[in-house]
Amino acid sequence: MSNSLFWFVPCGSVLALVFAWIFFKQMMRESEGTETMAKIAAHVRKGAMAYIKQQYKVVFIVFIVITIFFLILAFGLGVQNKWVPGAFLTGGFFSGLAGFFGMKSATYASARTANAAKNSLNSGLKIAFRSGAVMGLVVVGLALLDISGWFIILNHFIPEGSDKLVIITTTMLTFGMGASTQALFARVGGGIFTKAADVGADLVGKIEAGIPEDDPRNPATIADNVGDNVGDVAGMGADLYESYCGSILATAALGASAFISDATLQFKAVIAPMLIGAVGTVLSIIGIFAVRTKEGASQKQLLSALGRGVNLSSLLIVISSAIILRVLDIPNAWGFWAAMVIGLIAGILIGKSAEYFTSHSFKPTQRIAESTSTGPATVIIAGLSTGMLSTAYPVLFIIVGTILAYLFASGWDFFNISNGLYGIGMAAVGMLSTLGITLATDAYGPIADNAGGNAEMSGLGKEVRSRTDALDALGNTTAATGKGFAIGSAALTALALLASYIEEVKIGLVRINDKVLDLVNHKTIKIIGDQLPENVVQGIANGTMMETAKAQLSDLMNFYQVNLMNPKVLVGVFAGSMMAFVFCGLSMGAVGRAAAKMVDEVRRQFREIKGILEGTAEPDYARCVEISTKGAQREMMLPSLLAIIAPVTMGIIFGVAGVMGLLVGGLGSGFVLAVFMANSGGAWDNAKKYIEEGHLGGKGSANHKAAVIGDTVGDPFKDTSGPSLNILIKLMSMVSIVMAGLIAAFSLL
Repeated sequence: MSNSLFWFVPCGSVLALVFAWIFFKQMMRESEGTETMAKIAAHVRKGAMAYIKQQYKVVFIVFIVITIFFLILAFGLGVQNKWVPGAFLTGGFFSGLAGFFGMKSATYASARTANAAKNSLNSGLKIAFRSGAVMGLVVVGLALLDISGWFIILNHFIPEGSDKLVIITTTMLTFGMGASTQALFARVGGGIFTKAADVGADLVGKIEAGIPEDDPRNPATIADNVGDNVGDVAGMGADLYESYCGSILATAALGASAFISDATLQFKAVIAPMLIGAVGTVLSIIGIFAVRTKEGASQKQLLSALGRGVNLSSLLIVISSAIILRVLDIPNAWGFWAAMVIGLIAGILIGKSAEYFTSHSFKPTQRIAESTSTGPATVIIAGLSTGMLSTAYPVLFIIVGTILAYLFASGWDFFNISNGLYGIGMAAVGMLSTLGITLATDAYGPIADNAGGNAEMSGLGKEVRSRTDALDALGNTTAATGKGFAIGSAALTALALLASYIEEVKIGLVRINDKVLDLVNHKTIKIIGDQLPENVVQGIANGTMMETAKAQLSDLMNFYQVNLMNPKVLVGVFAGSMMAFVFCGLSMGAVGRAAAKMVDEVRRQFREIKGILEGTAEPDYARCVEISTKGAQREMMLPSLLAIIAPVTMGIIFGVAGVMGLLVGGLGSGFVLAVFMANSGGAWDNAKKYIEEGHLGGKGSANHKAAVIGDTVGDPFKDTSGPSLNILIKLMSMVSIVMAGLIAAFSLL
């Protein structure tokens, strides 16, 4: 029965990809509008494709180098699973493919959304949202295809044995490193590109030249619109592809470990998160069809329209997951179901928290807007304060969600660690179970933003621009909500990956024949063959030794002394906490340097190309796109490679205990910092839009100029450093898992 249920996973994948194709074809049948609108959209599309092509060339080289290293570890030193190099490559390939397809859809959708907004607000919303749904469905479709494909392949080739599913699931986890690596390059590179263009366009265009946002006279405006696609669409797609895969695979690995004594139950526990993901995909499609609004809708009504689809899908997955777990007949099925629902609720609450602190329909953002009356300094202070306060709710939701998920899954027994951790994994799966629609609401944002830019540059009427502005402001809030889901799921997934790391260390020890643990001296004993020496047999009998393959999570934690009294762990915690801030410092510095070059270029064009400001000469848009592209490619390397190098270095020097400390420190500081940066940046952006709607003096006023400066500071917060942090957290975990065999074999201390 359970074997046949597995085939729902590839079927769900195919269904998602089919509907993504249908939505894409429906969007392509719509008109791009006037010749000018089509020309502007073509400029953006060309720039986006040129950037993504260049980025993939750089990432391809990085992947080849890392793959060669993995081949040496697997086939030369024998400290790594031989499937890892291939799994690593496929993870990166599908992650990049998801981002590419989503970006392709978005670049075709912007002009069509602007043109549809001429008819009604609902028409514009429908095209933008359905085009965003292409991204959502492509991500979950490709993820489920990759997961089910590898499961089928490994199940066929890996020989039977009590630990077969443990080996399969931990091997599959390694393609998460490929996805994470590609996602980090996409997020960091795309974030640097988009914010360099955005900052340059705002500082010189709005503040110095006094021209509106997305004005065709601004040389950086095309680069700004290109950036929305490469950063907020391609980057986000690769990011959440990795989150989605990571949550399912980590949970499957924990299920294989928790139920290792019963092969039938073990298989059910492994496929349960996959089935929930597949059913969630179908329910996301139903939710997408439920999104619609009326003409003249307010921001709250627009939010309600999107909320209707998300809430419908969420309600249906709550019911469906209960049925799935009952059909699988897993012990304590209701406990695991409760853990999954808790994760889903935590995700929704984190999203609502982000909405409250970033939407200009609520007081926090309105207070930031009011602070513009005393200049940009108070705007910065108010935004930082709001961002810091906004971290309290998501952290509390994760704390409560983690504890409740653990307790429900463990049967309210804190010492039932394996089931409790499986419950935390199920909570992460629950949070992302309806990713098809939650990602659609996120990808919708940059499409609406580009539609507004196209309407402005094409000179469409005020009524059309007011509709695209309404859709754009909604997009900022949905983007903040999406970032909340992404970082919330990262926190839960990273917790699950901690346990998976220890499991992979155990497998690594067995692979290099360290088959016995000396529990007194905290050393491993190498055994060649199946025959144990007499002294080892006696040691096992009196409890001073243990067979590595039979060690539980708690046994290995004690063996490696992973506790707060071990200085290796404390050193790792400090290093992990530092990593989040160093990473943000590097990525924000990169934006600053690239933006400075953009500012110089825009000033040069205003100075040297006569007639730009009068509208009689066309700016050199391509030059600005080129500057952002080169800046992003050059600057993305160091912060991205740092995330790969740090856990390897920590492991070689301080061993398993040091790596555990690093991962815990990175998780704790990275999660809080990511929420702070995403929410403060979103609040600054929407405070500016609140003024642009006519409040506090409106566009062009002193208040507006102060708000633009706040928005400019917030740009790298919310679109570069902040959203990259959740990938950093998981990439360090994934690298640690992949390199566990090497660390188990070689460490200095």
